[in-house]
Amino acid sequence: MSTVSVVGGGPAGLIAAEMLARAGAAVTVYDRMPSPARKFLLAGHGGLNLTHSQDRTQFLERYGDSADRLAPMLDVFGPDDLRQWCAGLGEPTFVGSSGRVFPQSFRATPLVRAWLARLTELGVVIERRRRWTGWADDGLRFAGADEVVPSDATIFALGGGSWPRLGADGGWIEAFADRGVLVAPLRAANVGVRVAWSQGFADRFEGTPLKHVALSVRGRTARGDAMVTRTGLEGGPVYSLGAEVRAALDTDGRCVVDVDLRPALSGAQLAERLGRRRPKDSTSNWLRRAVGLDPVAIALVREAGPVPGDPAAMADRVKALPVVVTGTMPIAKAISSAGGIVWSEVDEALMLRRMPGTFVAGEMLDWEAPTGGYLLQASFSTGVVAAQGALAWLAR
Repeated sequence: MSTVSVVGGGPAGLIAAEMLARAGAAVTVYDRMPSPARKFLLAGHGGLNLTHSQDRTQFLERYGDSADRLAPMLDVFGPDDLRQWCAGLGEPTFVGSSGRVFPQSFRATPLVRAWLARLTELGVVIERRRRWTGWADDGLRFAGADEVVPSDATIFALGGGSWPRLGADGGWIEAFADRGVLVAPLRAANVGVRVAWSQGFADRFEGTPLKHVALSVRGRTARGDAMVTRTGLEGGPVYSLGAEVRAALDTDGRCVVDVDLRPALSGAQLAERLGRRRPKDSTSNWLRRAVGLDPVAIALVREAGPVPGDPAAMADRVKALPVVVTGTMPIAKAISSAGGIVWSEVDEALMLRRMPGTFVAGEMLDWEAPTGGYLLQASFSTGVVAAQGALAWLAR
């Protein structure tokens, strides 16, 4: 019987362990935390968004530059496969109004509990509080242990660098770089951005949503609700533009996000409505009555500079209100991370070209995606592909 070590107990590592055990391998998962799947459990606190029901073309677009590399992996284990897998664990799924897919219990805990029970039944051993520190000539080394762990194949699924208190701290980078593996620096993804609000705006509107807005950076637009924080903005449309924001910051040291406060209306429609201003209307009443702006949106208009009195100029402000971003929040506060082992370092089976028999999966690889089920789906998909690669390697 072949022995396989899986280093990392998140979704990518655990699904790889399951696939390997089903094929008859003796599998041990090593996780540095007291219990596995901690970030997965945290993701389920507000409702576990597993995947998305979009058609394949739209789905792949959410992976940006990595779409071509991830496409065949999503064919191996895609959204329908993930939903069937959940149902097999006694957690059927449903599609929400936004197209996102959730377990019917809406939580991660029942799913993880059933999953760990299944892994136990399959003979998977989970070693907790085992922090991988590198390689020896004949196996893997772990902190505080004298013995070296041998295995016929190894899958690494140690995550990126976000939420380090849950186990993924990017501590693996140096060991891989020492082996000549090219690793792109880890960057914060799906993270809030920094904006130097005025004191009055921050005091009054911290925690207030900007509803139904469209944000644009470098020709790319994302719609949804953005949340005002004391230090900037966060939320789905902010996260979706993360790569473009980072690129602008890298180039110019700042990034201008154009906020369309009324994306459902054209500039001409706005100008026509704003042209009906009553003589005694204040600016706030004018914007509220003419185009339905709420207090936070009106305050944001004021944040952008002197308020235009001309209807056409005000329409331009409402359609493309400039918000200057000076940076992102730190990676420790990010939902996920960009960067990691570059694609050229692995083959189609996710085996390291420099280290035959060693595979990587999940956020250790250099890809990113917005929230909405895309992160978890690709983590599962790469875990399954790495497991299949390891099985093929063992067969050879």
